[in-house]
Amino acid sequence: MYHPIELTKKTEDIVLNGDLKKYYRFRATRFYGGIATADTVGCNLRCKFCWSGNSVWNAKNTGQFYTPEHVANNLKKIAIKKGFHQMRVSGGEPTIGRKHLLSLLTKIESRFLFILETNGILLGEDKSYVKELAKFNNLHVRVCFKGNNPEEFSILTGAKKGFEYQIKAIENLKDEKISFNIALVSFKKDSQDFINQFVNINLEQTMIEVEEIILYPKVRKRLEKEGIISYFE
Repeated sequence: MYHPIELTKKTEDIVLNGDLKKYYRFRATRFYGGIATADTVGCNLRCKFCWSGNSVWNAKNTGQFYTPEHVANNLKKIAIKKGFHQMRVSGGEPTIGRKHLLSLLTKIESRFLFILETNGILLGEDKSYVKELAKFNNLHVRVCFKGNNPEEFSILTGAKKGFEYQIKAIENLKDEKISFNIALVSFKKDSQDFINQFVNINLEQTMIEVEEIILYPKVRKRLEKEGIISYFE
């Protein structure tokens, strides 16, 4: 098993070079009703249901380095061409490379909504990161929980710690009044047990969505190997 914070540091050595960060494609996607997407390289989790493949497990040999300006310009071109009003970074974990992400956000025009899709690990580990994100009014954060509880988190990610960072990320986002919602991957169909863990946080107005897991061939093979494919079929 591994520790997500330790894996973050190892990943940064691979996917960052100053303010440059690795990306492997830029595309228009149908999610959120249409959104310009930059797929980044590198993650601090190894989720067994992950679809990203090489961008997570083979970061060293995947993608190219781009400046924040280049990423913002590519997203803008796609958005304008398609008539989109939303942008995001997907594929890997966008919070890896704090300086790069914050610089990128300064270059996203206010007319576009930037959706930050994250596992929340780094936002829970360091509240100052969330305080910096709070400066951006056109930001929405989507935190994807990997499991209903610490035990499920470890089964789904192979990490020995991390679920507590995800919980803390929600607390930090709420404290800083940042727009957010929760996505959940779980063996359980009922999310009430999950919601009960937030007894000190008012989540009545927070959208909690079930994350759709697409069983691509490599994903299916990985889940079959782990003996948990039945939960996703």
